[in-house]
Amino acid sequence: MELGAFSVSLTVKDIHASKAFYEKLGFETLGGDIANNWLILKNGSTVIGLFQGMFEKNLLTFNPGWDQNAQNIDPFTDVREIQKQLLEKGITLTREANTETEGPEYITLEDPDGNQILIDQHR
Repeated sequence: MELGAFSVSLTVKDIHASKAFYEKLGFETLGGDIANNWLILKNGSTVIGLFQGMFEKNLLTFNPGWDQNAQNIDPFTDVREIQKQLLEKGITLTREANTETEGPEYITLEDPDGNQILIDQHR
């Protein structure tokens, strides 16, 4: 099962302060919209997302269909297929994808320690 690009999505209190801090660590803006309180930053192959007011906790994020530069890869495993495989393995999802649709969709789950995981397909 290929989960796609990996990043850590951080819940931040002040996106401007967080952006300035991570820029000092060498991160550069890859995407996002600071006016809407979210940014994607990259340093080498490491990607982090900064999200103010969107999530309660930090998330491990996977993006099926994307590489670490948010470029499309083909072929890729659709999030609905990932969902099917996870359910077959007995993994409980906290949010399931609509299997009647195609294109962008997401699922969420938690690991045994309560760490939240987002599998977010944008294409």
